Amino acid sequence: MPRVVAEQRHKFENDDLFRKMSRETEIKYTGYRDRSHEERIVRFQTEARDGQATVAFVSSGTNFTLQFPKGEDGTVPKEYLDFDREPGKVFIKSRFIMNGVCVVWKGWLDLQRLDGAGYLEFDEDKAKSEDKVMRETLEQAKRRVAEFEERQRQWREEQQRKESEASSHHRINYR
Repeated sequence: MPRVVAEQRHKFENDDLFRKMSRETEIKYTGYRDRSHEERIVRFQTEARDGQATVAFVSSGTNFTLQFPKGEDGTVPKEYLDFDREPGKVFIKSRFIMNGVCVVWKGWLDLQRLDGAGYLEFDEDKAKSEDKVMRETLEQAKRRVAEFEERQRQWREEQQRKESEASSHHRINYR
């Protein structure tokens, strides 16, 4: 089953949810709400360095568990998680598929308040590669269906031939 829709860019540009989320809006870290603020700060930084963080768009209440890829050295590259760009903030980027559309989540969080701003962008590169996979998957499925239909046709013809032979044989024996 394909992971993406056929017209990803069109859906991203015309779907209300994507249009809202493509504008920079307030975000908050949503993990460990039952813990003290100080512990949440530590846990957020630990989670992020381990490759994930749970954030929400405040206006819509939409939650994301963002995943960050790890480099060969086992750490998240600065492209995805940058604690050094601006003191007191972390800049985040995460790529994923949402509702059949390849997107990039971009934003930042204040390391003390655990809030900030973020938005979604259409991920053109990932969309192209996923679209190619989708087309190949659909083509493969079409081939399998055609092969199955051909085997069914051959089986039916074989059954008809056997019935015809049995019928002829039956008539010959009664003469």
